Amino acid sequence: MNRLHAKEYQEAGITDPDLIASYEVCRELNASHGKTYYLATLLLPPGKRPYVHALYGFARYADEIVDDLDSTLSDQEKADWLKTWGEAFMADVQSGESTDPVCRAVVHTVRRWDIPLDLFDAFLHSMTMDLTVTEYKTFDDLYEYVYGSAAVIGLQMLPILEPTDPKAFECAKDLGVAFQLANFIRDVNEDLDRGRVYLPLDELERFGVTRADLEKRELTENIKAALRHQIDRVRRLDEQSRAGIDMLHPSSRDCINAARILYCGIANKVEEIDFEVFKKRARVSPRTKFWVAFPAWRHARKARRTFGSGHVQGLNSTLS
Repeated sequence: MNRLHAKEYQEAGITDPDLIASYEVCRELNASHGKTYYLATLLLPPGKRPYVHALYGFARYADEIVDDLDSTLSDQEKADWLKTWGEAFMADVQSGESTDPVCRAVVHTVRRWDIPLDLFDAFLHSMTMDLTVTEYKTFDDLYEYVYGSAAVIGLQMLPILEPTDPKAFECAKDLGVAFQLANFIRDVNEDLDRGRVYLPLDELERFGVTRADLEKRELTENIKAALRHQIDRVRRLDEQSRAGIDMLHPSSRDCINAARILYCGIANKVEEIDFEVFKKRARVSPRTKFWVAFPAWRHARKARRTFGSGHVQGLNSTLS
């Protein structure tokens, strides 16, 4: 473990070697699969980063099982595994300990920050939906999935970010949904490979587009118009969420604002490739990430010096 990571555990008050090993598994999942998210996490005070890594690790581990196209497991076997794993996690939270290499850190995080368990129930429900639902007729139908797959991630993180106003919860939901919808727009082609469409069918029909049209993977003016409509929603949610950033502890704001700019910026990149989501992948360039992250890092350091890092070792610190 390098000096930076050791400092994170020291400032978080996490000393148990087995617990640190579990947090490291989660951190590596974040670093490997969520590079933009990981970059934003580095803007948090060091003592809060392990907890965010744990939440990401939990979500990514489950998502990888569900989405593994090379798996020999059937969808029903994946659903059974997810149910068993989820029930074991819930029991572990109640007991306060876990032997699972990922869940050990997540259990500690949940108890440390008193994160509501219903958020994890909603997440596991959405992961199960991915094994049984391949399309959504309306946005309301899609929202059931998106709430559990994305909005709850923001809500799980919120206690760590230390909100100062209850209104921050609605803003966190909006931002999580915006992130997910931006990914759906970018990943139309990839999702079709998995047999799924995450764009509401009735909204596609409004622009003269059917699922069969998408499956042809040929960009048309109608498909462009339908994607533009989805991008407009991402931008509305992005705008609605911004007020919530000022409701967080000052040391948390730069992390979330950087993530907001980079994730919602995916929508801009889709426009820049003229909506050609079937043959290209919209990406936020490393140069853009640098120009967002570097000033945010400087500002975050100043905020920590001025306002402190929040209650990094406050609640339930004896659990570590």
